[in-house]
Amino acid sequence: MDLTTTTTRQRRPLLSGSTSSSTKPYSKTDKPRRSDGGDAEDRGLGWFLPFIALCYLRYMSATSNIVHDCDEVFNYWEPLHYLLYKSGFQTWEYSSNFALRSYLYILFHELAGRPASWWFGDDKVRVFYAVRLFLGLLSAVSDTVLVVALSRKYGKRIATYAVAMLCLTSGCFFASTSFLPSSFSMYAMSLSSGLLLFEKYAMAVAVSVFGVILGWPFSILAFLPVVIYALVKRFKQAFISGAATSIFLLGLSVLVDHYYYKRWTSSVLNLLIYNVLGGGESHLYGTEGPLFYMKNGFNNFNLGFVLAILFIALFPVIRRKYDRCLLVVISPMYIWLAFMSLQPHKEERFLYPIYPLICVSASVVIENIPELFREKYSTRESLLVTITKYIRPVILGLILCASHARTFSLINGYSAPLEVYKLLEHHDDAGPGSVLCVGSEWHRYPSSFFVPDYISEVRWIDDGFRGLLPFPFNSTLGGTAASPSYFNNKNQASDEQFLKNIETCTFLIELQLSRPYAYRGSDLSTWEAIAVLPYLDRELSPAKYRSFFIPYKWQEKNVFGKYVILRRVPK
Repeated sequence: MDLTTTTTRQRRPLLSGSTSSSTKPYSKTDKPRRSDGGDAEDRGLGWFLPFIALCYLRYMSATSNIVHDCDEVFNYWEPLHYLLYKSGFQTWEYSSNFALRSYLYILFHELAGRPASWWFGDDKVRVFYAVRLFLGLLSAVSDTVLVVALSRKYGKRIATYAVAMLCLTSGCFFASTSFLPSSFSMYAMSLSSGLLLFEKYAMAVAVSVFGVILGWPFSILAFLPVVIYALVKRFKQAFISGAATSIFLLGLSVLVDHYYYKRWTSSVLNLLIYNVLGGGESHLYGTEGPLFYMKNGFNNFNLGFVLAILFIALFPVIRRKYDRCLLVVISPMYIWLAFMSLQPHKEERFLYPIYPLICVSASVVIENIPELFREKYSTRESLLVTITKYIRPVILGLILCASHARTFSLINGYSAPLEVYKLLEHHDDAGPGSVLCVGSEWHRYPSSFFVPDYISEVRWIDDGFRGLLPFPFNSTLGGTAASPSYFNNKNQASDEQFLKNIETCTFLIELQLSRPYAYRGSDLSTWEAIAVLPYLDRELSPAKYRSFFIPYKWQEKNVFGKYVILRRVPK
């Protein structure tokens, strides 16, 4: 071998090196290049393999993901269903009087839903999954940009760890195909962070604006580090890009809101006023303690979340190899966690925008574990450093295995609502005009996409809930422009929301658990079960067994109820 054509990768500057070289941050371009094809290696990961891997996992998520939040159904799936099929449930946020939700966001998803409705016709379930596949594709594209950017700037190893976590951690698996503004902001966070690493500052700011205005306005706090850094680097280009995109999207949002609400208003402004200036009463919908997101983050990322949080503590070591741009990319994770933990109303979906950053932060920490045991100015590696190099893939493997256990447990434990409603299409012999009734299970209603056309209406029945429930869009009152009197912003139940005469119910959806009281479905003279699926009983199942799938123990230790469709017995 010709020694003149080979070089040794310099992990640490030598003592004899200059002061400036000893403090210079590491970047991918600092690596000595080899003459035997080294340039191709220095370009990092290609686009194809990360994109294919992410597409495959997003496809799996789109086809197997459960609906995690009733807000996803009633504030997003139902308005989309109304635009496509002229039926669906309306919440008070969509009342023209309040206009807190943007139809521009719904229209964006109609780009996939409308062609799918033409293609699949009356098969609305396939339309539902077509929209989910569209969401999965958006997630795969944005995450691929982030992964390739990491690879080009900081090396293949970090990028490989990151793509593995983006593909397989439970948080990313579920959030990537959820029809929620926080998921859209998550796509924008991945894409804007990747563009920042590619030094496409104007584009990074434009994407951030999309994530805030088209997605979730409150996520502006998470995008601030990217926007500020881009303005510092390329003020004129970044400012013009951000201002032009903001004006365009805000103007378009106002026009779309006017078209649907039939009055001049801005849903973006209304949402901010209600929750910030108007003293929004989100506490009406439940509050959680300050450690809620810490517990939630561990459930969705397990050890990966712990390592991600440790990034800032290990930064004095990490900064020896990486420039401050990496800190800018990861900093929204801490800002967002701190801000959201201070809010009384907490929900899992509120953390979605920073999920990709958790993966990046954990990947950086894993990659730098050997650096913790390396002497600062030594060029020789100790045995401990060598051992820790081989521990890195073990740690990543443990994170991914625990994530798979979490994903498996949730999908198999809580998928019954989606699967049960699909079975309704096989009972069309009940005839047109059938009525589907739902009691305490209203919050697990998977959307009108799962209700076949022979069912004329879905009605709520009183099972003790005292909050305000959604009502069907009322075309006689103006449809999307309606401002019904039964809506209020105090979460106060309306007398009209429940069906008074349950004798008109043809079908009944019910979750039967081991509780000391009778269920309506217990009356076999009135109801017969036509479909029964197991549903994990959260209250009676031990936390460690219900949260993570443990082979041979998950089925044995957990308690399951019955998720049933009941049909009225003909008299």
